[in-house]
Amino acid sequence: MKKLFLMLAAATFAANVSAQTVEESKTFFDNWYIGVNAGVSAPSTGYKVFKNISLPEASLRIGRWITPVFGFAAEGTVNFGNKPEISMYDKVKGQWYDNKTAVNNLRVSLLGTTNFSNWFAGYKGEPRTIEFIGVYGLGWQHVFGGYKKKDGYKCNFWAAKLGMDIAFNLGAAKAWQVYLEPNIVYNLETNHGVQFDFRQSMFGVNVGVNYKFGNSNGTHNFKIAQLRDQAEIDGLNAQINQLRSESASKDSKIAADARTIQDLQNQLNACRNQPKPTAAVAAVKENVALQPIVIFRQGKSTIDAAQYANIEMVAKYMKNHKDAKLLVKGYASPEGTKEINQKLSEQRAIAVKNALVKKYKIAADRIETKGFGATSELSEENDFNRVAMFFDTNNK
Repeated sequence: MKKLFLMLAAATFAANVSAQTVEESKTFFDNWYIGVNAGVSAPSTGYKVFKNISLPEASLRIGRWITPVFGFAAEGTVNFGNKPEISMYDKVKGQWYDNKTAVNNLRVSLLGTTNFSNWFAGYKGEPRTIEFIGVYGLGWQHVFGGYKKKDGYKCNFWAAKLGMDIAFNLGAAKAWQVYLEPNIVYNLETNHGVQFDFRQSMFGVNVGVNYKFGNSNGTHNFKIAQLRDQAEIDGLNAQINQLRSESASKDSKIAADARTIQDLQNQLNACRNQPKPTAAVAAVKENVALQPIVIFRQGKSTIDAAQYANIEMVAKYMKNHKDAKLLVKGYASPEGTKEINQKLSEQRAIAVKNALVKKYKIAADRIETKGFGATSELSEENDFNRVAMFFDTNNK
């Protein structure tokens, strides 16, 4: 008994492992099939079996697989012929009562199905060419003909079916299944009460075909789930964490740059709003000053990309005022020698003029440049002393 229990436990574990490797059904309509079968049957009276063969027997079966191992089916069976479906012996009268009608019986069964091939060998992603499938269950059957209620005999019985399908899966998609099914059907009731009598059973051999409907996974069968090992999952998590860290670092840099821009803007506004300009600033205001200015890096006369927005504003002003004449004044911060700062201030003014002429197509004869060398009086911040400023000399 202990060995039997261990074998059943191991088989159940194997079935569970097999079921865990496939994708779950996404809809109720996945893994259904429909089929028909036909065959012969004969009562197991113990003698003259072939003489009592009933021809033919036909069934309609509709089923569904829950896992690659376990499923269920509903089956309706009609047994035809003029041979007795089950001979019953009346012990009181001492005679047999046989069925002599064209239809011997009608049976409706609810069956369980077990794919032993997948159970013990595992499911590999598609059905095997040959599989062994057990069918078993209970049903209700009605016997026609010789059994009359008025004679004290029952016409309706509970029955049990046990069979083995030797199935052949066909086609590239394995959607069709042809099978050979030896089976035995027991009557669980007699006119003398509920009893399991071998003489009340029928042996049968059927040949059938099933069609498996298409599933939501794109096949007609179960599909192996795409499982990932722990090392791969850890690697993906590491990549996600790295991307999150890089994103947070970039967000911090953007926020810092935004604060720097805002500080510079505040300083520029404070410089423009000074109530009493110095003598140097007063000298600058001999003409009408335009608002934009171009800021340079220390010791550089090249224009940063961010400064072209201010030059573009001056270019639009020049295009909108065709009679305007422009004076570009260049300045340097106090660092360095006087000669270097003078040359640097001139180069800054010339660089701005070149940008207006080459990039924005302003006529060169409308622009004059002049370098004023070093100054510390435009702003308390040296960053705003390294500038080029614009003045409309035609609008005093």
